[in-house]
Amino acid sequence: MAVQRGGRVEGLRRRVYRLTVGRGKGALVCRSVDDSVTIGSHPGNGLVVADPTVSRFHARIELDARGFLLSDLDSTNGTWVGGMRVRSVYLPPKAKLQLGDVEVLFEVQKEAQDLPLSTSDRFGALVGQSAAMRRLYQELQQVADSDVTVLLSGETGTGKDLAASEIHRHSARRERPFVVVDCGGLPDSLIDAELFGHERGAFTGADSTRAGAFEEADGGTIFLDEVAELSPAVQSKLLRAIEARTVKRLGGNDWRKVDVRVIAATHQDLARMCNQRLFREDLYFRLAVVKLRLPPLRERPDDLPLLVQGALDEIGGASLELDERLLAALRARHWAGNVRELRNVVQRAVVLGPAALGDENVEARALGGEEPYKVAKARAVEEFERRFIIGIVERASGNVTKAARAADVDAAWLFRLIKRYQIDVASLRGGARPPPVPKAR
Repeated sequence: MAVQRGGRVEGLRRRVYRLTVGRGKGALVCRSVDDSVTIGSHPGNGLVVADPTVSRFHARIELDARGFLLSDLDSTNGTWVGGMRVRSVYLPPKAKLQLGDVEVLFEVQKEAQDLPLSTSDRFGALVGQSAAMRRLYQELQQVADSDVTVLLSGETGTGKDLAASEIHRHSARRERPFVVVDCGGLPDSLIDAELFGHERGAFTGADSTRAGAFEEADGGTIFLDEVAELSPAVQSKLLRAIEARTVKRLGGNDWRKVDVRVIAATHQDLARMCNQRLFREDLYFRLAVVKLRLPPLRERPDDLPLLVQGALDEIGGASLELDERLLAALRARHWAGNVRELRNVVQRAVVLGPAALGDENVEARALGGEEPYKVAKARAVEEFERRFIIGIVERASGNVTKAARAADVDAAWLFRLIKRYQIDVASLRGGARPPPVPKAR
């Protein structure tokens, strides 16, 4: 709930909710105002339920613009509300949740907590006057003032890289290096050397000694972008580097101490990946000391005028004039690519005219249907790939490895395309509740 004064949101008032497991004096109660709380048998959850039928990370309750969203995290026995198995559902003020053999009562309380907002409409390179963004600025400033490890989550294009850079720029380490490692942009054969360095002759092509990103960031900050893409072997080495703040170059024998602040980012659900055995739990909790979520553009439509004007100023689009009709068209779009997509649309509008701000297919009409061969072919290939991937993954009940085998393609290639096209694999999984309740993962 927004608290307004003079037409401007000055604060947020968030309802407290309670989760209760069991009855009487032995009941387990969790009260929370957090944006996100996970429930499961692992000690790192917000609500820990030590039951063999409850998965390590079983479900999550998170607050967004529409209310309290309950999501199953690929649990073994499923999450049930009102006798129906759910993947995600918005909860009413009072609801009974079934996790394995355990019943959890969700209740929104009468009291609320006031959350402060930044008074500024920007935090460095991040721009937005919405309450969601000004709340984020407040949190970014708080973590910047400390040396805590931060995990940034959010959809592709929401600005996780900018947030990481601004945390560093506002921190006491600002005069020291800020080193970025794109964990999804390098093969396993190179990511090791990129992170930890190598000695001369450590592998074919290693003609000289090279310090890795951790050493280069000594005294400053290392930003691990798309950290979910790391292989299990590299995850293990990364865990040691974060725990001990020591690294050893490939082909070397000496452990080197490093003084670095770690910020990681991902658009994937790491808790869900832990359940799938794709990401180490211990590394997840080392990274997620503080978790911050960057809101998607569709949750902050009030920021569109500022963002569009900023993009126009940057690319020199003074000839394009915003009006209410164009802003209404912008607000009507889904913005799957978020701020990055918005900037691309603004650039197209400067070239093709203002209609591009509100029409995703304006390029085809502007060209009169006579597109260059390469453009038409690329669009057709992308559409084919997207439909093909959705079909094979759905037939494999969401099992990407199984889908890759069925299509006779490399699983890593399939994962990359799923990431590129932002395909929600979870929504392609089916299945009904099994008669017995097995022991959870």
